Amino acid sequence: MARRCDFTGKAVMSGHNVSHANNKTKRRFLPNLQVTRCGQENGSPKTNRASRKCAVGAIYWKNPTAV
Repeated sequence: MARRCDFTGKAVMSGHNVSHANNKTKRRFLPNLQVTRCGQENGSPKTNRASRKCAVGAIYWKNPTAV
């Protein structure tokens, strides 16, 4: 399964670790994904993977009728 937010599309980024001697080695920046449950139109819950920033800011995921 891809490390990607289901809502914003935030995904893995690549970069470098940089040592004091300015040696560069590859590294990966992983998104902080949280498993959330969201109600669908028919009332059944669906499990989604959302970034933390996305999950904290959206109240309607827990109660879709609140929006």
